[in-house]
Amino acid sequence: QVQLVESGGGLVQAGGSLRLSCAASGRTFSSYHMGWFRQAPGKEREFVAGIRCCGGTTFYADSVKGRFTISRDNAKNTVYLQMNSLKPEDTAVYYCAAKRGIATTTATAYDYWGQGTQVTVSS
Repeated sequence: QVQLVESGGGLVQAGGSLRLSCAASGRTFSSYHMGWFRQAPGKEREFVAGIRCCGGTTFYADSVKGRFTISRDNAKNTVYLQMNSLKPEDTAVYYCAAKRGIATTTATAYDYWGQGTQVTVSS
C-alpha cells in the first residue's frame, strides 16, 4: 500500500513557475514508477509526466515538453514536478500516481493516487 500526498499548488500568473511535490509513504517507493496527471473542469484526466522507478528515465506529454520537469528523490520518498512558463491552459487539479510493472501514460493503469492539488494560471 502506498499513500501519496501532493502539495505546492496555487495561483500564478501566466509565464510564472510552480513546483509540485508528492510525498509517498512506505519503504518501497523506489520500486514504483511515478506519474503526474491533471484534470481540468469538464475534461478527462490526462497524463502530464512520468518517471521510471529504475534508472529514472522520464517521459512527457507533448503539451508540457520543454516547460515541465519531473524528478524524484528516493531518499525522501518524494517526486517533484517543476512547472515553468505556465499558461492558462495548464489550469487543473494535478495528481500524482504510482504503479509497478510497466511504465505507462494510461491513468487507469496506476494503482495509487493522491488527493490532488489545484493549479490556477491567470492570464
